[in-house]
Amino acid sequence: MLEWIGLGDAYGACFEYADPTPERPNDLSGYFRHPRHAIVPGCYTDDTQMSIAVAETMIAGDLSRQAFAEAFVRCFRRDPRTGYSRRMQTFLASCRDGSDLLRRVRPDSIKSGAAMRACPIGIMSDESEVRRIAAVQAEITHNTPTGVTSAQAVALAAHALLHGRCVRTELPSWIAARLPGEWAKRWAGRVGSSGADSARAAIWAVAEHDDMAALLRDCVDLTGDVDTVSAMALGIASCSPSVIRNIPAALIDGLAEKQYGWHFLVRLSTQLDSVAKSVFCCHTAII
Repeated sequence: MLEWIGLGDAYGACFEYADPTPERPNDLSGYFRHPRHAIVPGCYTDDTQMSIAVAETMIAGDLSRQAFAEAFVRCFRRDPRTGYSRRMQTFLASCRDGSDLLRRVRPDSIKSGAAMRACPIGIMSDESEVRRIAAVQAEITHNTPTGVTSAQAVALAAHALLHGRCVRTELPSWIAARLPGEWAKRWAGRVGSSGADSARAAIWAVAEHDDMAALLRDCVDLTGDVDTVSAMALGIASCSPSVIRNIPAALIDGLAEKQYGWHFLVRLSTQLDSVAKSVFCCHTAII
C-alpha cells in the first residue's frame, strides 16, 4: 500500500496545479520538475509522509490522539521535506513533540490533509473502528465535518476493497450509504483543495479503472490537486486484488528517495500487512 501511495504522490507532484504540457507529458515515462515548486523530481510529499506516520502508529498499536500527533512530528523531524503547505511546514518544524502539536494546533481546516493520510486505517477489519480511528486522527488537524468525513471516506474505501465489502465498481455507492455527502455523484473536472473534493475524485477514479497505469494517468488528467488524488487513488486501488499493477518500471526505479524510499515503503507495507493479519484479523495481503 505505502509504496503505491508514494509513487502516486511523487508522480502527481510533477503536475500539482500545473497541467501537463508537451514538454511535461502525462505519459508515465518518468518524473518531471514542477515549474514552480522546489520538489526534486521523483520525491513524494506530505501525502506520503503523513501516511507513513499513520501506518507506523497502526503498527505500534496505540491509536490515541497523542500517538498520532507524536508520529506526525516524528516523521517530519527525521526527514524534513518540502511539499507541505507553507503554514503546516512552518508549524511542524516548530513543534517539539506531539504534546506541543496538540497544544498549539488550530484544527479548523477543511482541506485534504486528514484524508490524504487515512488509507492505512483501512487495514482494520471492523467497519465502525475504521470510522472511529479515521476520525481520531483527522480531528487533530482537521476537526471539521468535511475534514473528518473525507478521512473516513478514504479509510472506508481501502477497508471495503481489502475486506471484500463491495466490488470496486460499486465503491462510490457503498461509501454514500455510510457517509453524508455526494459520494455517489460522479466526479468530473478540476480538483480543488477540499478534502471532500480529492477524496471523491480518488474514489471515483478507482471505481472506473482496473489497472494502475490508466488510473494514475486519469488522476493527473483531472488537473488541480492531483498529487493528493493520485496518492489516495493508488493507495485505495492497491487494496483490490483485481487491479493490475502495471506501473512502468521507470516510475518505480525513479522514485528519488534513499532512506525512506521505495524499499522502505515496501517494508512498511509488509509490517502493516503482518499487523493486519495478527491484530486486526485481516487475511488479505495489502502490498
